[in-house]
Amino acid sequence: MLNIILTGSGGAMGKCLIELISEAPDLTISAGIDRSIHAQYDFPQYTEFSDAVKGDVIIDFSHYTVVPDILDFSERTGIPAVICTTGLTEDTIKRIDSVSKKTALFRSGNMSLGINLLIDLVKKAAAVLQDSFDMEIIEKHHNKKVDAPSGTAKMIANAMKESIDEDTQFIYGRSGNAAKRENNEIGIHAVRGGTIVGQHDVIFAGIDEVVEIKHTAASKKVFAQGALQAARFMAGREPGLYDMNDIL
Repeated sequence: MLNIILTGSGGAMGKCLIELISEAPDLTISAGIDRSIHAQYDFPQYTEFSDAVKGDVIIDFSHYTVVPDILDFSERTGIPAVICTTGLTEDTIKRIDSVSKKTALFRSGNMSLGINLLIDLVKKAAAVLQDSFDMEIIEKHHNKKVDAPSGTAKMIANAMKESIDEDTQFIYGRSGNAAKRENNEIGIHAVRGGTIVGQHDVIFAGIDEVVEIKHTAASKKVFAQGALQAARFMAGREPGLYDMNDIL
C-alpha cells in the first residue's frame, strides 16, 4: 500500500484526488496538508508540515507559496514529492533543482498524458514549419485560476523554442498601435472564464494554410490520474528530477 501525503487536500484538485484514491486498492492517504481542517475527511490533517506527517510520496496541488515548505520537508525526510502546482517563482524552480540532488522530485506543468503527447507533436511541427509559419498559443481556463499564462502554455512554448534554430521571443498578448508581429515570435494568450477546465490550442499559421494542434480537458480527473501515475512511479526512486517524459 502506497501512503500519499496530499497537499492542498481541501482544494478542487485535492477533492478529486481523494475520490480517486478511495477507489484505488493500492493507495491510501496517510496525511492531508491544507490551511483549513476539513471535518469530513477520515485521514490525519495538518495545516503545516511537521515530524508528525508520515507517508511514502507527496502529491502537491496547493499554491506556489507552499512549495518551498514542501521542498524543505522532502529534503529533510527523503520523501519523494510530485509537484503539480504551477506559477512557481524562479527561486522556487532553482530550489527544486537543488533539492532533487538529494531527494527524488517530480515536476510537471501538466499531468495529462494527452497534453504531454501534444507537446511531442508540437516540437516536431515547430521544427518543420519554423521558416514559413507563425506560431501562436491560446490557453483557456476557469475564472478562478490565479496564474497566467498557464504552466502548460509555458511548457508548450519552451518545447517549441527548443525545436527552433533562431532566437525566439515569447510575446504575452498584444495591444496598442505598434503590435505588428515579428518573425521570431511565439505569441502566448490567456483566456479566463466560467468553468473551463483547460484548453490549449497551438496554431501554426502559414500562407493560405493553418495547422492547429489542440487539447481539451473535460474534467480535472485527467490531471489527478496523471498525478497518481507519477506517485506510483516515484515510490522508492533515487534522487533526481523527473517529469512526464520519464513515465512515457
